[in-house]
Amino acid sequence: MNNSIESIQNFKGKYPKQLWYLFFSEMWERFSFYGMRGMLVFFMVDQLKLNDVVANLQYGATQAFVYAFTFIGGLFADKILGYRRSLFWGGLLMIVGSIVLAIDPKEFFFLGIGFNIIGTGFFKPNISTIVGSLYKEGDPRQDAGFSLFYAGVNLGALLGGYLCIAIGKRQLFENLIPAHMAWHVAFGLAAVVMVVSLLTFTNTQRSLGSIGISPLLHLTPKRKRTYEYLTYVGSLAVIPVIMIMVSKTEYTDIFMYIIGPASLVYLFYEMRFFSIAENKKLIAAVVFMLFSIFFWAFFEQSGGSLSIFAANNLSGTALGIPLDPNGVNNSANSLFVIIFAPLIGLVWIWMNKRKLEPNTIVKFGLGFLFLAAGFYVFYYTRFFTNNNGVTSLDLFSMGWLIITFGELCLSPIGMSVMTKLSPQKLQAVIMGMWFLASAYGQYFAGLLGANIAEASKNSTNIEKLLIYTDGYKQLGLYSLIGGIMVIALSPFIKRLMGGVK
Repeated sequence: MNNSIESIQNFKGKYPKQLWYLFFSEMWERFSFYGMRGMLVFFMVDQLKLNDVVANLQYGATQAFVYAFTFIGGLFADKILGYRRSLFWGGLLMIVGSIVLAIDPKEFFFLGIGFNIIGTGFFKPNISTIVGSLYKEGDPRQDAGFSLFYAGVNLGALLGGYLCIAIGKRQLFENLIPAHMAWHVAFGLAAVVMVVSLLTFTNTQRSLGSIGISPLLHLTPKRKRTYEYLTYVGSLAVIPVIMIMVSKTEYTDIFMYIIGPASLVYLFYEMRFFSIAENKKLIAAVVFMLFSIFFWAFFEQSGGSLSIFAANNLSGTALGIPLDPNGVNNSANSLFVIIFAPLIGLVWIWMNKRKLEPNTIVKFGLGFLFLAAGFYVFYYTRFFTNNNGVTSLDLFSMGWLIITFGELCLSPIGMSVMTKLSPQKLQAVIMGMWFLASAYGQYFAGLLGANIAEASKNSTNIEKLLIYTDGYKQLGLYSLIGGIMVIALSPFIKRLMGGVK
């Protein structure tokens, strides 16, 4: 069977077959990641007895490091490991981290989180880059491919986001799992599905031909191995540092002041080797990254302030069905993405054929406008509250439905445009920087959530609801301003993109 890059990229139909293999590998990895993410704030408040402010800050730090290390993981994949080996190493570290948490989540919490942060950094940017490599430059089917891949991300997030927290809170399988084992099983489930993800990838990677192999094949085997082993040892050595920086969030502040500017300096250094047209595209990529920071800072309230809001202020039924409100907060967005991502991907293809497809910049602007509308719905839940400060889970879910359309305009399109705007040699680094922008979003999300939590200290439940929904109204306003700014700047960004759609 011919698995040359040319034969892979000359696929017939809407999607290459390799996309389906990557879809399932990413799906199980995201089950593990979002299952873990959805438990963090609730576990810190409920089990580690941290206050809401500290839990939000540590959540922001954890998520910031996860996404910041995707930049570093992308860099090492580009220069030393290759996408495939990097992905495998990251998966192994995530399995170890989840097993550590399953053994004793209270005692080993930050150790397990440390392994998961480094592991995700090696796994996440490189599987996305491999997806981009399945397409020729300028292939109009690429956006649809990333939209389908994004549905795989969200199928995993739906399952993991609901099941893990519901098991930990004893809202699910409480008759099968002894009370003292609930959190152990919840974290253990994340380890099991990560094993499935890694097996899926290793058993199908032959179909990728030469995509993602080592960039060091020109070196002697001994020298190549030395670089690889140093990367493995270095990534393990940094775990204790990560543990300290997540548990003491003032160190996270220092890290975030350094990593972003350092990545930009590195990019400007690399830009010396490219043409003016290529460099303009790279500047356009950076502009997209900067706007995405604001998008994710608001969107990622899901794991922070919205997690506490769900636990305190949401009813336990949606459409008359008894459901865990934290599980719904973690997974409603993913359910809506699964339903609508493939349809929106096909809509982009349909519009492209008729020359009606909005350009990437307009899609970005639309993402912010939908985000604004969703946060205004979260604000409006205050008008449906009872005397105990408990409001409608149905209306809350409607807010997530609207925000989902915003995410689908921005996130899969964002990953796709990063691969289009970056030269081949910088693809993983640029994808890593895209996720680094998400790290800043996560970091600011933690700060925003902590500010809302600080304002609601010592409040009654009804007062908390009013303070939290006021916060969401503010975020809605900022999102609206962001959307208008993106659309206003679209002519300038379009010129930088030089023909990239």
